[in-house]
Amino acid sequence: MIRLFPHLSLLPALLLSPLMLFPVTARADAPLLRDFSAVSLSPDGHVLAALEGNESAVPGRRVIRHLVLRPVSGGKAATVATPDCAECDATSPAWSRDGTHVAFVLRKHGDSLRRIMQVDAAGGTLTTLLSFDGAVQDLRFGPDGTLAVLAIAGARRDPGALEAGAPQTGEIDAQVDEQRIALVRNGRLDWQSPADLYVYEYDWRPGGVAPRFVGTAAHGNGDENWWRARLYGFANGAATELYAPPLDKQLGEPRVAPDGRSVAFIGGLMSDFGFFGGDVFSLDLEAPGATPRDLTRDLPATVTGLSWCGSNLMGAGIAGARTAFWTLGRGAPKLLGAEDDLLSTGGGEPGFSCAGARMAAVRQSFTQAPALVVGAPGAWTVLTHDNDAMPANAVARSVAWRSDGFDVQGWLLSPVTRKPGVERNGKVPLIVDIHGGPSGVVTPRYLKARAFNKSVLDAGYDLFLPNPRGSYGQGEAFTRANRRDFGHGDLRDILRGVDAVEKIAPVDDSRLGVIGYSYGGFMTMWTVTQTDRFKAAVAGGGIADWRSYYGQNGIDGWMPPFFGATVYDDPAVYAKSSPIVFIKHVHTPTFIYVGANDEECPPAQSLEFYHALRTLGVPTRLVIYPGEGHGIRNPQHAEDAAARSVAWFNHYLSP
Repeated sequence: MIRLFPHLSLLPALLLSPLMLFPVTARADAPLLRDFSAVSLSPDGHVLAALEGNESAVPGRRVIRHLVLRPVSGGKAATVATPDCAECDATSPAWSRDGTHVAFVLRKHGDSLRRIMQVDAAGGTLTTLLSFDGAVQDLRFGPDGTLAVLAIAGARRDPGALEAGAPQTGEIDAQVDEQRIALVRNGRLDWQSPADLYVYEYDWRPGGVAPRFVGTAAHGNGDENWWRARLYGFANGAATELYAPPLDKQLGEPRVAPDGRSVAFIGGLMSDFGFFGGDVFSLDLEAPGATPRDLTRDLPATVTGLSWCGSNLMGAGIAGARTAFWTLGRGAPKLLGAEDDLLSTGGGEPGFSCAGARMAAVRQSFTQAPALVVGAPGAWTVLTHDNDAMPANAVARSVAWRSDGFDVQGWLLSPVTRKPGVERNGKVPLIVDIHGGPSGVVTPRYLKARAFNKSVLDAGYDLFLPNPRGSYGQGEAFTRANRRDFGHGDLRDILRGVDAVEKIAPVDDSRLGVIGYSYGGFMTMWTVTQTDRFKAAVAGGGIADWRSYYGQNGIDGWMPPFFGATVYDDPAVYAKSSPIVFIKHVHTPTFIYVGANDEECPPAQSLEFYHALRTLGVPTRLVIYPGEGHGIRNPQHAEDAAARSVAWFNHYLSP
């Protein structure tokens, strides 16, 4: 499953050409948002590296990200020029241990060739370390200055279940891409992990004669088996299992201590690789068979980012509606600070980069555009002012309510200026946007000009973004609270959240809409089978029947941790949460869309729901977007998504 993605079309066809029928436009004189990601401080804390790019003024144009090196104490930022590939994206920046240079990957959109480049800390001298036909990511320098990477030779597609799937032809599973640890030596890769393991994450382990690593890995298909991944030690091309977690716990962000004697990692019930959240554990690497120690047990928050800052283990995460930072060790976690803004390395969950006591992050909120900051929690220095002219394009407030004994939180967004003609008797329509995951969370990220949420507000709607049970932010018990209960308790939380919103805002309960993508798409399909309270719905990349979905998707490894068993062992628990079982209860006009090559939520699920609604006479449309996986990558499709969803709501929720 996965997060928040755009929402698509009104065409009554099953395949959409890239025609912009309802284009989302921005004012020609509007300032362009500067985007920051992959923030990384040099080891001495003097220079900040980040991937940066300006939002395009041209609809449907991709943002090209370049590596920018920025002196922390003042001075001119240097954008690393790549004159032989001006349209290439930079990815995976990594500092050398002595801070004299940065390595990064250079790739051209649609090209399988990757180049690993190296540039000095001033952004001047650029050299090529490796040209490679395949996937390369997660660059890390070792203690002796050797560069390690994760790579897939001859990759059939980009790694990750969000990417568009390779064509399913010939003998299925006859060829499986395996991602391995490798060293970059003399213009080639020297493999350091076995060929039969897919390595997801890794870190160097200091000490020893030969290079050593600790990482998470699993046998077989990488997309499918992350939920079964174990912790391994790697040396001399061999792997030694260090820890096998229980079925309902996934591992993320392994971070080896500077002395090499222990490793810390995030463990918890997680629905997506890359969106880590849970408790922090520490494992003694010097004691074979040791049991990991929970450093944040019963913490009423979710840790999402982890790093060693000198000799101190630091964590960042979500505590209710706030970004929080902790020092972690043998005692209880020590809270360093909690802030209303989101502080991250550029993504949607809290995180940071550090060098000694100095930290760096991207700071933003629903109303404040992103900026790079350095310092410490509560004492940040702003490094960038590129986005100072960006307007506050929403009025935002956190909403809290109680549901079945849980404290639940969400966000209510309203337009800065209401579009005329939307109000009726002093009340306004409300769209409820359910996030994906389910192990995810809505955090206060600035609304980009062509983002779906911005389009909803511009159309005059209020927008409610709930974080029901199953979400991050309230501790591991809250994240696990919808296990074996998809759609039931979390829908109660959402409906009670709407009640809470209506007590504090002039919402017209007769003009409610609901939308979601991935798990949110399932929740949208589920919601319209359980209540007629919503008068229009949009379901993106959803699931109509968990039973048939089990055998159709490419990542069924995620399901037993959440359902407690396979569908073959316990079909009843899958049936009780399947919208198709309750399909004859639907009366809500529902628009459906999905990517044609979506391996996480295959088109067959959307087709099944669409076919049922059409047969039952419920207003519906379905669009299958060509070439798209679970993540909507084509900017034209993404912009089309936002516009068409708003058009659907306008049709059914207009005054």
